[in-house]
Amino acid sequence: MITEDRRQEALAALEILDTAPEDRFDRITRLAQRFFDVPMVSITLLDGERQWRKSHRGLTTEAPRESAFCDLTAAQDAPLIIDDASADDRFRDNPFVVGDPHLRFYAGEPLHAPGGEAVGTLCVLDTEPHTLDADQLQLLRDLADWVQAELYRDAESDGVSVVQTALLPRRKPAARGFEIAAACEAGAAVSGDFYDWYDDGDGFCVTVGDVVGRGMSAAIVAASVRSALRSATPYAGVERAIETVSDNLEDDLGRLGVLATVFHARVAASGAVEYVDAGHGLAFVVEAAGGVRRLEPGLPLGKSSAERVIRTAELAPGDALLCLSDGALDALGGDHGLLRAEAIVRGSATAAGAVSRIVSAVRAAAPLSEALAIVVRRDSCPSAEGAD
Repeated sequence: MITEDRRQEALAALEILDTAPEDRFDRITRLAQRFFDVPMVSITLLDGERQWRKSHRGLTTEAPRESAFCDLTAAQDAPLIIDDASADDRFRDNPFVVGDPHLRFYAGEPLHAPGGEAVGTLCVLDTEPHTLDADQLQLLRDLADWVQAELYRDAESDGVSVVQTALLPRRKPAARGFEIAAACEAGAAVSGDFYDWYDDGDGFCVTVGDVVGRGMSAAIVAASVRSALRSATPYAGVERAIETVSDNLEDDLGRLGVLATVFHARVAASGAVEYVDAGHGLAFVVEAAGGVRRLEPGLPLGKSSAERVIRTAELAPGDALLCLSDGALDALGGDHGLLRAEAIVRGSATAAGAVSRIVSAVRAAAPLSEALAIVVRRDSCPSAEGAD
């Protein structure tokens, strides 16, 4: 779980608070104001009790954080869209609605530090109601990604830790009917461990990878695998995407002397899972009815003779897909550690709680080990929409 102290530390590490206006940020707020036809736009960072605005249109540089819509956006770590605050029971008595600036419309996207902490928002606001369509919502997300890229440019330093941090996805897929959570914390040495997830039609994709090797070579190969799978899967499907990535990386893997393993799956709204496990071997289904099934692995990437077989699994209501890194499982006690991880998943009310407890257990057992865990839990009582 990301605490407020961690958010504040991550914000301070960006070294951007109270800096002078910069056009690289101002041009984003100018464009947003024009695209959304609103009088107010802000790149807001949440510093202690205040909202500090790196760039803004129609607003002041600072404002109180208490009761602010931007604070709620960051706290829920998800977009907040309010068409008409005066007609919304949640917000009609908000001081920013009944008092200056008398807001009616608010749309905000969270902004994340490189470690995934929500430290602020990009938001557009108006004193008149608005309704955004799907294209406008996507545009707001794209502009927020642009802001994050500028923030990261300041935060980046020489070294492979920057590459590893960049491998983490910036937002969760919609995953209706499922709870999903993940964590990837580096150990004493930077590795090629990564995870990814994103929407794919009526379902979503989940990827966990490990490039066996240390330093820049492992991190760069991991970045290449993640990017290639994300690009290829929507058009080629899970199996063909893995085959394409494996074929394209075969020469590079041999030349760099690294080995890449990956678990890549698509989870449908019905709970059906299509996956290819290329040597990862640490993906499991924790069944609500009892028991654990290890999903069958194949050979790692870059093995031209390997036959890529797409396999299927089913997540029944209450079942959870659990993926771990080898370092995490080793720290928990190997095969005995799987039983421990299973117990944590079963004993946790939420996927996020399970991931947090697994990572804490890894850190307690092996403070210098990397720790990667991902949990995808299907709702116990899926909605009719999710079951279609």
